[in-house]
Amino acid sequence: MRRSRNYDLGKDGLWYLVLSLAIPTALGQAVNVLYAIVDRMYIGHIAGYGDIALAGVGVAAPLATFLSSFATLIGMGGAPIMAMREGHGDHEIAERILTTGFYLLIIASAILTPLFFIFRDPLLLTFGASSVTLPYASEYLGWYVLGTPFALLSTGLNSFVINQGMSKKGMISVVAGALLNIILDPVFIFLFDMGVKGAAIATVISQAGSMLITIIALRGRSTAIKLRFKGFMPNQITKIIKFGLSSFIIISTDSLLLVVLNAMLQKFGGPGWGDTLITCSTIVQSYHILVTYPMGGMTAGCQGLVSYNYGAGLTDRVRKGINNLQILITAYTVVMFTFTIFGSRLFASLFTSDGEILALSARFMFIFECMIIPLSFQYVNVDMMTALGQIHISLPLSLTRKITFFVASIVLPILFGAEAAFFSEPVSDLIACVAGTIIMRLQLGPILQKRLKEGFHI
Repeated sequence: MRRSRNYDLGKDGLWYLVLSLAIPTALGQAVNVLYAIVDRMYIGHIAGYGDIALAGVGVAAPLATFLSSFATLIGMGGAPIMAMREGHGDHEIAERILTTGFYLLIIASAILTPLFFIFRDPLLLTFGASSVTLPYASEYLGWYVLGTPFALLSTGLNSFVINQGMSKKGMISVVAGALLNIILDPVFIFLFDMGVKGAAIATVISQAGSMLITIIALRGRSTAIKLRFKGFMPNQITKIIKFGLSSFIIISTDSLLLVVLNAMLQKFGGPGWGDTLITCSTIVQSYHILVTYPMGGMTAGCQGLVSYNYGAGLTDRVRKGINNLQILITAYTVVMFTFTIFGSRLFASLFTSDGEILALSARFMFIFECMIIPLSFQYVNVDMMTALGQIHISLPLSLTRKITFFVASIVLPILFGAEAAFFSEPVSDLIACVAGTIIMRLQLGPILQKRLKEGFHI
């Protein structure tokens, strides 16, 4: 049985594996957040129009994230299948799954790039841009969209790196891109006086660098499952999309729901105040992804561990691995909730020096993140069910939280005013946690027993 040269996913200690796989991936995702945060930090401090430009980028950012979420559909759809096949001893098929994922990412880029570029202004106006913020939102999104192939390939292929147990290599590609972005942002924004456009161009160049590092990692001599550019399997496309659908829904609908949130803030906030609320929302959303991306990194880092052992029939290791991961992520959210209480104003000061926006952002940040500890259970429940191939469970769990957020973000502002929209996140987090945890406890045992009795089927 082939395995990663870094770890033996079927034999090494589970706490050692969970920490070794989850922490580097979480750190990589934390650094990946810097793509968005650093852009917004620099933009918010542009003399003369920083706050309005920040609001514009805040409207564009969810659409940019939605575009990038197609990488998750393919990457987190194909990577667990690859890991299961490797765990079951089907090495050649595992490599062909990787190749299929690579070409699907290219096809998706070719379709999405012209669509988003052509229709960006109508989308931005529909989802929260005002006549004042549209020029900044359109300029940022237009240049970002041109780098779609780099964004999709770097993110999508990184899932195939991580699911081989090479979480450190996955982290390196993300960190390298983020550090390059930190260096290039001030150069393009201030030195070349390109403003919002410069921030987008710096991001595109950085994503291209991350993509190259990821491809090199998948072609490396020490890589167990290599990218060979041959062996495309059309009959696996539906299966890859099916596996990646719940993760795609998590990220894509998060983006679209933030678009709805911004639209409601603009609608019920009215002229002027609506733009101020969206500026605050941009800061809150920046903090939110700083909290949630590392959680997603931890679950993504351990998906390969769970999928591999499920494919190998080591169900006791599957159960213990999931429990250890939940303990780790819960501890992380306790730390982040503590920081939210005491450090929210400090975080907001990275983006603006305006006293009113600082105070409002700190208050909204606490409201938005007050249920992040229950949210940790939602992440584990959904992503581990996906790792086990139980899409019929993970998909409804994803939709429960999204539908709740959507309804709350519309109803609460109607009943209580624009600011009430920020309560949509904690309401949906709590409901999703309760529903998902009950289902996980009821379903995990029978799923693992069925694997032992009936063998491996995918």
